[in-house]
Amino acid sequence: MHIGKELKERRLNAKLSQEKLCELANVTKPTLIKIEKGSNNYNIDKLIQLFDALERVVKISTQTKKL
Repeated sequence: MHIGKELKERRLNAKLSQEKLCELANVTKPTLIKIEKGSNNYNIDKLIQLFDALERVVKISTQTKKL
C-alpha cells in the first residue's frame, strides 16, 4: 500500500480531520496533503511525526533491485 494512502486511512479510522492531525503532529496542512496525495518528495521526519500522532509505528525497509 502506498504510504500516503495508509496515512489517510489511519487518519480517517481515527476520525481525525486533516487540521486536527496537523495540529497533533506539528505539521503543516500542505505537507499532509502532499503526502496523502502520493508525493514521493517529503521529509521522513514529518512522516514519522504524523504516524506518531496517530500512535502508529513506522517501519522503513529498503529493497535493492537487481541490475
